[in-house]
Amino acid sequence: MVNVAPSSIRPQEFGRVAVVMGGKSAEREISLKTGKAVLEALLSEGIDTVEMEPGPTFIEQLKQREIDRVFIALHGPGGEDGTIQGALELAGIPYTGSGVMASAIAMDKAKSKLIWQALNIATPSFQLLHEHEEARQNWQLKVQYPLAVKPVSEGSSIGIYKVNNELELKNGLAGARRFGETVLIEQWVEGDEYTVAILKDQALPAIGMSTTHEFFDFDAKYQDDDTEYSCPCGLTEQQEKQMAELSLAAFRTLDCTGWGRVDLIRDTQGKFWVIEVNTVPGMTDHSLVPMAAAAAGIQYSKLVLEILASSFN
Repeated sequence: MVNVAPSSIRPQEFGRVAVVMGGKSAEREISLKTGKAVLEALLSEGIDTVEMEPGPTFIEQLKQREIDRVFIALHGPGGEDGTIQGALELAGIPYTGSGVMASAIAMDKAKSKLIWQALNIATPSFQLLHEHEEARQNWQLKVQYPLAVKPVSEGSSIGIYKVNNELELKNGLAGARRFGETVLIEQWVEGDEYTVAILKDQALPAIGMSTTHEFFDFDAKYQDDDTEYSCPCGLTEQQEKQMAELSLAAFRTLDCTGWGRVDLIRDTQGKFWVIEVNTVPGMTDHSLVPMAAAAAGIQYSKLVLEILASSFN
């Protein structure tokens, strides 16, 4: 059983908190749902909390409204990539989650994977394809089919395609390209999908995911009520311990802190592969971090408080 010691910080010590949500990324709607849920939870715990959206005068508004710290509920570019973290650092305003560098690296799937490869943390092989390279039409595919084609810097499985041949690759590249000039082409790993939430440098109980879709895509995550989640995840204690240790290693090597979520696949031979780290995971009614926290005996509002407490570090 995971034992996350509750924070001893009193409600008044947090000061006035801004939950920052929305933004301009493709994950805007999920961010708004996350932010609203977090806002309600903090208010229920007696925290002086207001809702805000980022914009050109964001820092000025924070100061005008006498904000003491920020709960970042932004997903995707602008929220998870170090941008808002850097602005808050310059303004001297504490915030939740990972810092500037860790956020930027974790958001960039390719840079994350390069670090993991250098440290022998198992992650599928890949190549990057820039728009100008594809235009030459003489580029070489270095990864064998089947493949995953995905944007380098998006979350929530947005713009991800499984491709099995040249025609599907062409269509997948066009689809992923809508979210950025650079596309990640990754070796497809067949197996079961898992996720491990991390809170205060501890791995929460792993969640196994099962879907009728070909993989755990955006619809399976947020819209399909037939998606099944298993917590306990069905693995042996030793296997779950192995997955937790791998997840913590992947999280720590990117210098991530506070809280987050690591997505993995266990292949048909039983090997675990790290797919990505999320530094600002969803906190909606379909989200996985609250589910893992509940399995560890942490109710939603207390989870939100623990995440907010990370802003003191």
